[in-house]
Amino acid sequence: MASVHPATQAVLRHFRYDHLPPHLQEISRPFHDLAHQLASTLTGPEVTRALGDLFDAKNWAVCARLAQDDQEVSG
Repeated sequence: MASVHPATQAVLRHFRYDHLPPHLQEISRPFHDLAHQLASTLTGPEVTRALGDLFDAKNWAVCARLAQDDQEVSG
């Protein structure tokens, strides 16, 4: 990944998912994979912006899973 811009590399670290419990890893992993695919195939500031939006989407998807878990426990 030597050709990836340092700003892009900095964003990619936020797509790690190994620290999450398994049921959240399955939600987060596709975002990680897409982020790394985009970073390895595209260049420019737009990529960093796209990764930022993808990061937001990943976080909202994880939040949705957590909300679903809460409903299952209380419901």
